[in-house]
Amino acid sequence: MSTGVLRTRLRNGLEVRLKEIHTAPLISAWVWYRVGSRNERPGITGASHLVEHMQFKGTPKFPAGLLDKAISRDGGYWNAMTWLDWTAYFETMPAGSIDLGLRLEADRMVHSLFKAEEFESERTVVISERQGSENEPTFRLAEEVQATAFRVHPYHHEVIGHMADLETVTRDDLVQHYRSHYVPNNAVLAIAGDFRTGPMLARIRDLFGAIPPGRKARETAIPAEPEQRGEKRVVVEGPGETPFLDIGYHVPAATSDDFFLLSVLDSALAGASSLNLFGGGISNKTSRLYRAMVGGEVAASVGGGLAATIDPYMYSIQATVRSDRTPEQALQAYDDEIARLLDHPVSADEVAKAIKQARALFAYGSESITNQAFWLGYSEMFADYAWFETYLDRIAVITPEQVHAVAVKYLAPANRVVGIYRPNGERGLD
Repeated sequence: MSTGVLRTRLRNGLEVRLKEIHTAPLISAWVWYRVGSRNERPGITGASHLVEHMQFKGTPKFPAGLLDKAISRDGGYWNAMTWLDWTAYFETMPAGSIDLGLRLEADRMVHSLFKAEEFESERTVVISERQGSENEPTFRLAEEVQATAFRVHPYHHEVIGHMADLETVTRDDLVQHYRSHYVPNNAVLAIAGDFRTGPMLARIRDLFGAIPPGRKARETAIPAEPEQRGEKRVVVEGPGETPFLDIGYHVPAATSDDFFLLSVLDSALAGASSLNLFGGGISNKTSRLYRAMVGGEVAASVGGGLAATIDPYMYSIQATVRSDRTPEQALQAYDDEIARLLDHPVSADEVAKAIKQARALFAYGSESITNQAFWLGYSEMFADYAWFETYLDRIAVITPEQVHAVAVKYLAPANRVVGIYRPNGERGLD
């Protein structure tokens, strides 16, 4: 059992995680549902994101227009996020006001309205959001890389969904998705902050305990992505003046021992990635790729991305190519640096520095009460809270030999998708 964390399950299947933190009179409460684009099929891609929008349209007890005012009046903040493996809703409020957030979450677990006119309005909003993203070269390129990397696994789909599905999905499709997945036996309630565990648990039982367990959709066996047996390349052409490069490698799930090695490799190669979706960044100017590509004047910026997922996903490198250089020149500079990495393993000092930076970024993303509550539930989506608690210790003992071995294992051309955005000089849509 995690130190200082209560882990329990209500009779209806709702998992509860409570962590007392008495450093400030604040409480952050999160409801995590085990549903995201991973659980969608062609025809309803984007459904989880659309449900997120509809969950802010109110219930008979909590009309939408009143909630923003009530939460803001009490000095609180609320929001939601949808991703590949999960959807999360949260409120961070003064300790004496958190009951409003808890009552809201218990109510919309069952009583969200899904009015037909609201559904059509939000469909239009999401379609506009999708159209706006399509005007961004980096979105279009990343989507093509992701779709190329995953042919059979549902990580193929962008979280926002395909335009064809957004235009044809029905209100009934959305209500069925909501009834199947947004149920207590598919959820984790994670709360951190200034409270006492006994009274908080009693209140949770009062509010959530009577909600009947849903007939949670039996998860169709999600197919494993076949091993990639050769480099894949995709070229996207569009408006603008700036070329971009996006390289994605197949890497294991967050529970794999190799994931921790990849965290240190990422720190040395591109600068540490923040595993917290709220996390900021730290300078990557001392990283190998920054020195080689930005210092070598082929790129204006370069960065990496490693995500904690249920199933094997991708380690990505994105570079903004200088307008006076070509993507091919940037890719050559990148490949040259990877070859140096594989031929000349990182030194003990470089690994120590990479570990220090990864540890610092992880700590920065864990310090606030909102972040503590985030990790309390987020880690349960792909592993458990022990994953979070042991992360720093696990990367602290990684050796240069292990970093080299994981680089050889995953940074192979046959294991990657190379995406190139080639601008045509035309102006995009305003």
